[in-house]
Amino acid sequence: MTKNNPNLRKTVSTADLYSDPSPPPRQVTLSRAFTTVHRPRVNPFLQARANASQSSLRYSTAESRSSAGSARLNAAAFHENHRHSIAAPYSSNLIDLDDEYSAPKEQQSPPPVPPKIPEIPAFEEKKEAVKAKERPEKYTKPFTSFMTENPTIFHAVDTVAKDLERSGYKKVSERDSWDLKQGGKYYVERNGSSLIAFSIGDGYVAGNGAAIVAGHIDALTAKLKPIPTLRTKAGFVQLGVAPYAGGLNSTWWDRDLGIGGRVLVKEHGKIVTKLVKLDWPIARIPTLAPHFGAAAVGPFNKETQMVPIVGLDNSDISGTSTSEEEGEWKAGMLGGEKTFAATQPERLIKAISGELGITDYSSIVSWELELFDIQPAQLGGLGKEFIFAGRIDDKLCSWAAIQALLNTSTANSSQIKAIALFDDEEVGSLLRQGARGNFLPSVLERIVDEFADKGVRSLVSRTYANSFLVSSDVIHAVNPNFLNAYLENHSPRLNTGPAVSADPNGHMTTDSVSTAIFHRCVNRDIGVRTQDPKLQVFQIRNDSRSGGTVGPMLSAATGIRAIDCGIPQLSMHSIRATTGSLDPGLGVFAFQSFLENFEKVDAEFK
Repeated sequence: MTKNNPNLRKTVSTADLYSDPSPPPRQVTLSRAFTTVHRPRVNPFLQARANASQSSLRYSTAESRSSAGSARLNAAAFHENHRHSIAAPYSSNLIDLDDEYSAPKEQQSPPPVPPKIPEIPAFEEKKEAVKAKERPEKYTKPFTSFMTENPTIFHAVDTVAKDLERSGYKKVSERDSWDLKQGGKYYVERNGSSLIAFSIGDGYVAGNGAAIVAGHIDALTAKLKPIPTLRTKAGFVQLGVAPYAGGLNSTWWDRDLGIGGRVLVKEHGKIVTKLVKLDWPIARIPTLAPHFGAAAVGPFNKETQMVPIVGLDNSDISGTSTSEEEGEWKAGMLGGEKTFAATQPERLIKAISGELGITDYSSIVSWELELFDIQPAQLGGLGKEFIFAGRIDDKLCSWAAIQALLNTSTANSSQIKAIALFDDEEVGSLLRQGARGNFLPSVLERIVDEFADKGVRSLVSRTYANSFLVSSDVIHAVNPNFLNAYLENHSPRLNTGPAVSADPNGHMTTDSVSTAIFHRCVNRDIGVRTQDPKLQVFQIRNDSRSGGTVGPMLSAATGIRAIDCGIPQLSMHSIRATTGSLDPGLGVFAFQSFLENFEKVDAEFK
């Protein structure tokens, strides 16, 4: 058989989609197939009738009539059986498909397509999405993870920088020119131990103010001396360390101590910084048992009696010692003579090189290492109300301030939002990476210069006058065992909220105006979260000594209005301290409310 023309097949198929269903077909046997294409042709049934008439000599008249009648009956039956078919009704123009096919002159048009009835959508009542209130518990685990994973200041600053970059902040360098934009987010480091992050409002113009939260990210520790190798004593290998601020106090006895910090390595002609963390128990400062009487009582000499032990070497009694004198110190030879590695303990060089994948010991140019308590930060209390951790002072406020900045936006703002984290606060902030340096003033001045028009003067001074600083440093939480050491009504509690710290002798920046501004900022967001941060107050007793913060030095250098407000903690300056499990989140809430609301609140005080 020949195939139907493709156009014809398409026409037939379209018609079939909308044709009426056919009744059950009758049993009709056809000797040939038919199609609907028109073609001039003699009707085969009429031709059969004519043939029957001409054959009357061979057949009888009755037989001829019978043959013709049978043909008519067959034609009628065929027509009746196919009146619902996609084929045209029976006519004399049907084509025998066994014959040679020729293209049709005309095609039948398919039945008209009935209009599609549109569906009526079901009515759905629109409901406004209710935004869930933020909970302070959201920040508990992230904070404890941050504390465990970042035992040194270099690790902490590096992790903060990575968090900022993941949130769209771009790193700029003090050594390069800056190209700042409205709505931009940036951060800059100094010495790898201080960091300032800032965002610029979409509507910022030079001279507008800045909402700033500043604190310190350094913590009490014990740092390795430049040449920490010591002579072996009674078979013990020891390490020379020096206290940083109040480190190596009595809480450092009998603790499992790791070693970490930054290592400068020469690679491909460049000096690169690598961070190292040996977080297993390496060093320990052993106490003297009380059985020894007065010798075990103290006071103790930090140079001779608080020296950590890091290993054993009994070669002097095993006959393998090469030294003429017991424990005589000899310079190592790793890395070659006159290299940095040659001045350091060989086993420490090997441990750090193994951790960093260094194979050439001579490539180590220098390092800054310190001891740290390896016990992880964790929840405590019957209801897990506490966080027990090392180095809470003051990575707690630093972390909360950064999280608050990450939660803010540059939209609908004409000011700068900034977080400044300084090094060296625990030793007076006198170094270039400390708050007494020019780090913060320099950054603010460069921001103003980027947006200032030529010839306009005093924009930096205007910026300082329009700005506000929250000096965030941890505050003493009330200790139930020493209530007599606290001033009544000035004893902050845990899991309640940050505390505003006051001091009449200028150790804190807090005054009535700054207190009113900060309270207004926080109170504007009452009811927004599941628990509002309740601002507490702290002041030291007249017979006690007050500590200090970065607030007075920054405020005095710039003239920026300021307040001291920090998160409460127990056991300040201990190797391991305590804060509330909700306090990191409550700190985030308070700092975020300040950053977001200061611009509107400040308008009330002009």
